[in-house]
Amino acid sequence: MNKTEQALRWIIGILNNHRIDYQISGGFAGRMFGSKRKLNDIDIDISEKYFSLILSEIKEYIIYGPARYKDGKWNVELITLNYQGQEIDISGTDTILISNKEKTKWIHFPSHLDKTLNMKVGDLDVKVINPKDFIEYKKELDGDHQLEDVVAAEQYLINNKI
Repeated sequence: MNKTEQALRWIIGILNNHRIDYQISGGFAGRMFGSKRKLNDIDIDISEKYFSLILSEIKEYIIYGPARYKDGKWNVELITLNYQGQEIDISGTDTILISNKEKTKWIHFPSHLDKTLNMKVGDLDVKVINPKDFIEYKKELDGDHQLEDVVAAEQYLINNKI
């Protein structure tokens, strides 16, 4: 089992034990939809009201947060972990903002945790962002890797008749 799968099993186990709704998003979701690009981290979205429930179990792996993170693309409550060499970003869904592609305004991007897809990573059941929501937010971001993720998710929708 590689470090990414170990890290995923660990964090999903914690979320499931606390019955926390979540969705895998970002590049990992893109790979689940068929994107071939290099994976940087595991992005997981939860309501920030649940951060306090998991802090005691993740505190030794925290490298950032919980705190507000803002750069040119994101304005979000965030916890970044490094679990055995694999970075994991846990983003709060309640107040997340993304910048539009032109960088002229912030857009509230609601997470639809009730519309996730149940998918498998090996034998692990995980909840993944709905590909339609994934495409919508990825189209607001810049970079060739975003386009690659969009194309993969669009093909996933066609192949799975979603």
